[in-house]
Amino acid sequence: MSSPLPLPAVPPRLPSRVLVTGGAGFIGSACVWALNTLGVERIVVTDRLGRDEKWRNLVPLRFEDYLEADDLMSRLESGALGKFDLVLHLGACSATTELDATFLARNNFEFTKQLAHWSMGRHARFVYASSAATYGDGAHGMSDIDNSNEALTRLRPLNAYGYSKHLFDQYAARAGVLSRLVGLKYFNVYGPNEAHKGDMRSLVHKAFGQVQETGQVKLFRSHRPDYRDGEQRRDFLYVKDAVAMTLHLAMTPTAGGLYNIGSGDANTWVSLTSALFGALDRAPSIEFIDMPMSIRDKYQYHTQAEIAKLRTAGYTAPVTPLADAVRDYVQGYLLNDQRLGD
Repeated sequence: MSSPLPLPAVPPRLPSRVLVTGGAGFIGSACVWALNTLGVERIVVTDRLGRDEKWRNLVPLRFEDYLEADDLMSRLESGALGKFDLVLHLGACSATTELDATFLARNNFEFTKQLAHWSMGRHARFVYASSAATYGDGAHGMSDIDNSNEALTRLRPLNAYGYSKHLFDQYAARAGVLSRLVGLKYFNVYGPNEAHKGDMRSLVHKAFGQVQETGQVKLFRSHRPDYRDGEQRRDFLYVKDAVAMTLHLAMTPTAGGLYNIGSGDANTWVSLTSALFGALDRAPSIEFIDMPMSIRDKYQYHTQAEIAKLRTAGYTAPVTPLADAVRDYVQGYLLNDQRLGD
C-alpha cells in the first residue's frame, strides 16, 4: 500500500479549472494526480508526447481535455480553451546535459513569457517551474528570500538548462511582476511517473534497475579532496511532497515570488542507495566509478534547500523521511511497475 498525498489540510478554495503544461511528464502528471485526489477534474493537460512512453502517466488520471503543446498558445489566444483560474506551467526541457541553448531559450524562456503574460492578462494564477539549478554551485547560497533582480543577478547557473530557467526569474523580477507569480525551485525530486526521463531519471529509478540486473549500484567517485566517494550531498525530495508543496502555494493567494521546493535536508548518495537496498531487503553493494569529464567541472557537490519561506507561507506538513519515501516508491510502484493513480 502506497502512502497518500501529504497535504496538511484541504485548501479552503480549490481551483475550478486548471491548465497543466507538461501534464504527462513527471511532476506535471503527479500534480494532476494530486488535483484528482482533492476532487479536481476540470483540468486541461498539454504536453509533447513524442516517442517515449510518458503517455502512460496519463492513463489513470482524470481530466477534461488534452492537446499538444505546439497548439496551446493559438488555442488560448483564440478563446477556444475557455477560462482558467490556475495555470500550472511545468512543461520544459529539463535535461541538464542539453547543449542547444537556442532551443532552451525558446522552449523554456520565451514560451514561459508568453504564457505568463496571457495568464496575468486574464487574471489566472500563474505557477511555474523554476529550478534549483539556477543556484549553480551554491557559492551565493540557496536562499529564496531575496527575489530582487540584484540578488538574482549574483547567481551563476552551471548549465544551459539552469540558465534558461534563471532567465525567466530575472525577467519577471525586472518587469516587477515576480511577486504576482509563484516560481518553484525544485531540488532533486524522485518518485513514480519518472520512467520516461531516460538519463534524467533519479538515482532511485536507475539504481533499482541496476540492482535487478546486477545486484550492485554504481555511484560517481568524488573528484574533490573534501568529499569522500559517495558522500556528495543532495536535497532529495519525494514527488508526493513536491506536489503537495506546489498545490499549497498555488492555492494560497498571499504566496508570491520564488520558493524552494525541497526537503530542507541534504543526504549523501550512499544514504539514498542504502535506503533503496533496505526497501529491497538486500545488503548494500556499491561500486564507485569515475565521473565523466563532460560534467566534472559542472557537478554540484552539495545542495540543500532553505524552506523557511515555504513554512512561512503556511505549509505545515512534515517532509517524508528519506527511507520511508524510498520504500513507498520501491514497494508501492517500482516493484509492480505502477504509476500514480493506478
